[in-house]
Amino acid sequence: QLQLVESGGGLVQPGESLRLSCVADEYLYHYHIGWFRQVPGKELEGVSCISSGTISTNYADSVKGRFAISKDDAAKSVYLHMNSLKPEDTAVYYCASVPECIRGNRIDYRTAMDWGQGTQVTVSA
Repeated sequence: QLQLVESGGGLVQPGESLRLSCVADEYLYHYHIGWFRQVPGKELEGVSCISSGTISTNYADSVKGRFAISKDDAAKSVYLHMNSLKPEDTAVYYCASVPECIRGNRIDYRTAMDWGQGTQVTVSA
């Protein structure tokens, strides 16, 4: 079972940036990895994903143009670069393995596996 650990969350002001890291206990060459977020009382939302081999990336409409996902296979890591942060981006962010990452498709938390423990992102003035 793949083990994932997120880090990089924190408190920032609107318009600022953060980079989240998702570090695995094994190389990610053959894994598709997704980022998800959850606000208390609301359903998990798929934010972004990146395919094995970094062939494909996908973003939720709510973050398109502001967030970017990248992968460093040698470092066993996936990153979520979050720019122009808004208060509505406040959530706990999780990474997980996903069965596919196809641009334009829903990033579905129901089929994700190997969840990390999450990292809190708070955007507030």
